[in-house]
Amino acid sequence: MSIISKIVVASHNEGKVREIRDLLIPYGVNTLSAAELSLAEPEETELTFTGNAELKASAAAIASGLPSLSDDSGLVVDSLNGDPGIYSARWAEKPKSEGGGRDFSMAMWHVNDLLKLKENRSAHFVCALCLAMPSGKKFTYLGKVEGEIVWPPRGERGFGYDPIFLAEGDVKTFGEMDPSKKHAKSHRARAFEKLILNHF
Repeated sequence: MSIISKIVVASHNEGKVREIRDLLIPYGVNTLSAAELSLAEPEETELTFTGNAELKASAAAIASGLPSLSDDSGLVVDSLNGDPGIYSARWAEKPKSEGGGRDFSMAMWHVNDLLKLKENRSAHFVCALCLAMPSGKKFTYLGKVEGEIVWPPRGERGFGYDPIFLAEGDVKTFGEMDPSKKHAKSHRARAFEKLILNHF
């Protein structure tokens, strides 16, 4: 049983919250999302995954008075000089003239379009996971999984860029993979292993 009984997942992204909840279930932790607590989403002004994870977790911990966990993650494509990187979610943002919101089908198309004339389609997912306490203490862990970009998108599981990411050694994209198998090997899972080892 974890010594932390309740934690805020500092995200309004339902897919991300669901994955983090699933990873914490075995430790008996009651998870609340930032959206459920009506916490504001801070502007991500840092230039690294680590910086943005720490910014979001600290804001949620201060606002809620509870330990808060934030994940800042994204797709890094080698031939695109690391893009979309920390701007992975922003690549999916639709113009306000089109109703706003996020459209990852559009973002995936954009990634593939930029790769059309590139031979190298290698990529990796990165996850920076930060546990912030109301006292101000922060603990940050990194996870990474290597792979490549495939086209067309495959699978309707997962979220974000999962349907175009094929991890090394796999035949199924993250979008096709059973969630439990993805949880066992994803960038988020690798960061979680370090978090669990130190705090749960």
